[in-house]
Amino acid sequence: MLDTLITSKTRIKLLLKFFLNSSAKAYLRSLESEFGESTNSIRIELNKFEKAGLLRSEMEGNKKVFQANTKHPLFKDIHNILLKQIGFDQIVDRVAKKLGNVQEVYVVGDFANGRDNPIIDLLFIGDGMDKEYLMKLVEKTEELIDRKIRYVVFGTDEFASYKLKLAESSTLLLWKQEFHKPQ
Repeated sequence: MLDTLITSKTRIKLLLKFFLNSSAKAYLRSLESEFGESTNSIRIELNKFEKAGLLRSEMEGNKKVFQANTKHPLFKDIHNILLKQIGFDQIVDRVAKKLGNVQEVYVVGDFANGRDNPIIDLLFIGDGMDKEYLMKLVEKTEELIDRKIRYVVFGTDEFASYKLKLAESSTLLLWKQEFHKPQ
């Protein structure tokens, strides 16, 4: 649906890169290799986003590094549209709230790094979750969002030791028990 509203593939890739995970940073050459597109088309879109205030940049050595401007009034709206486009809102509604004692749900892998992918990688943290029910909900959600979902379930104690390793890679907190909504 997003490609119907926004015809520039480069613009869509940049939106996913920077607005899905607000901590994502990138510079022009890294985006060129990640997107497989010319630097000129990427530079034009980056400049438009920066001029509109949606992206901010800073120099790191000789590289101009871009990141989403989370203080922009439209940031939260764009972020929520992307979550809905990917289907994260449905995953949360259908899975996390009906499983029992779910503490947190994280997105990891490509989506956590702001790259589109037909497979969504999720980590569920909690104790006493109904894993059989989880499998059924994941299957139904996959049909609705037309994407595959890979998931891992950690007990709370089990996750405590894994969390240190997780800190080294990009993660996106999708749901936390006290919030009861996607971030």
